[in-house]
Amino acid sequence: MGEGDGKTVVVTGANGFIASWIVKLLLERGYTVRGTVRNPDDKAKLGHLLELSGAKERLILYKADLLSEGAYDEVVQGVDGIFHTASPFFFKGITDPEEQLISPAVKGTLNVLESAATAKSVKRVVLTSSTASVVYNYNKKGPDVVVDESWWTDLDFCKEIKFWYHLSKTIAEKSAWDFVKDKHFDLVVLNPAMVVGPMLSYTLNTSSEIILDLLSGAMKEYHNAAMGYVNVKDTALAHVLAYETPSAEGRYILSDKVLHSEDVVEILKEKAPGYPIPSKMAGTGPKAPKYVLSTEKAQKLGIQFTSVEDSIAESIVSLKEKGYLS
Repeated sequence: MGEGDGKTVVVTGANGFIASWIVKLLLERGYTVRGTVRNPDDKAKLGHLLELSGAKERLILYKADLLSEGAYDEVVQGVDGIFHTASPFFFKGITDPEEQLISPAVKGTLNVLESAATAKSVKRVVLTSSTASVVYNYNKKGPDVVVDESWWTDLDFCKEIKFWYHLSKTIAEKSAWDFVKDKHFDLVVLNPAMVVGPMLSYTLNTSSEIILDLLSGAMKEYHNAAMGYVNVKDTALAHVLAYETPSAEGRYILSDKVLHSEDVVEILKEKAPGYPIPSKMAGTGPKAPKYVLSTEKAQKLGIQFTSVEDSIAESIVSLKEKGYLS
């Protein structure tokens, strides 16, 4: 008997990079999965889900618009739990951050939680947040600085440096915690770092696109940035364990280790020699300092993190398999 036998759960944005792996794991564990997507008829974006083992018997896809009030009311009735992963994630072409990122992230999260509040069967909601809502503030960083789940990204800091995605994730997560204070279900939040590794979908996701840009010559200089990296399979498993573990609570940072972009470039040169990988850093400022992301909580949950080197190697193989890289 699998952990999920007889249980039904919802996964929002089911065809997303992380969500696809969550759906795969849930089906393998015996759950019936109701996946919400923008267009259930778009076979090009959903084919990889329909091919998953158990999908024919236990995966039902529903149309749901993240921003439509009540859009999730029907799909959540009678389910045991909800995995809310759907949220806009991109850095390019942001002309109206409120319209493109902040409003969809916050409204989408609250729409799902409001629907959950109408379904007495729901016991737990697992929310995909990000280290984007943890790390970015006025605190000094350095190799001896340990960032844990008590840290929060500062909204003014994000506005000052125009980190709109980070702002959207922070406001959305804070809104979620405020909303569930007096509700019949509990909330567990996952805060993954930059998620890399193999794609199930044939649609290019943002983090894989960053790896592709570094390999293809599209990016002439690498960013002066330091951030954590985590494998998509570890991230998906953490979501499932956060749902299945009764004692799971609060936030969980997910990261193998923090790297500067320079380190990522060196790994790419080793794993994919011969590609036009940039060797110059953008800008003239001092190098962004690395720091430590505490993953003590995630390890207690049962996560053993794949090395970032192996995760990046998996990203490269995946980009080749999906036809994005020759």
